[in-house]
Amino acid sequence: MMARVDHVATSGTFELDGGSWDVDNNVWIVGDDSEAIVIDAAHDADAILAALGDRTLRAIVCTHAHNDHVGAAPALAEATGAPVLLHPDDLPLWKQTHPHLVPDGELSDGQTLTVGGEELTVLHTPGHAPGAVCLYAPGLGTVFTGDTLFQGGPGATGRSFSHFPTIIDSIRDRLLSLPPETVVRTGHGDTTVIGDEAGQLEEWVARGH
Repeated sequence: MMARVDHVATSGTFELDGGSWDVDNNVWIVGDDSEAIVIDAAHDADAILAALGDRTLRAIVCTHAHNDHVGAAPALAEATGAPVLLHPDDLPLWKQTHPHLVPDGELSDGQTLTVGGEELTVLHTPGHAPGAVCLYAPGLGTVFTGDTLFQGGPGATGRSFSHFPTIIDSIRDRLLSLPPETVVRTGHGDTTVIGDEAGQLEEWVARGH
């Protein structure tokens, strides 16, 4: 069975620094007909469960711990028995949403997760959040970037725990070196490809955050 990428769109609010914004999130499900992992359990555990069907969920991977990306993770974990995985540098953000819970496991740079015969490599890409990660799946020709890289630019860095020079370094060093045809599947909005974003780096730096 070939591994594939399924997409679920969920809606809710993003809350940080006392503000609240309505957002639409991309939830990515990677796997085959028997097993899968979920990347970013956003807002609606029931919608994610419906998309999973009867597949075994191997892990719930958090690209970072902003509430709109981890809000449904505990409910999804409870329903499936799958572990929630997060880079430890994002624990302070996680605690803002789930003060009485801790993730089940840690993500680390260079770690590999295997599902449906495909390997996904964890790339630590701080900047939008200290523990932000991307997941590169060369066999699928794609990278899941959370809120690190979007179509047209880097993720926001104007709020707590974020840093513009750091996100630029992460994108330059960890993402733009991937093959230019690599599909970028983002945490919000449309997909893009690495090659289309690589030529814009100098413009982003000049524009600042």
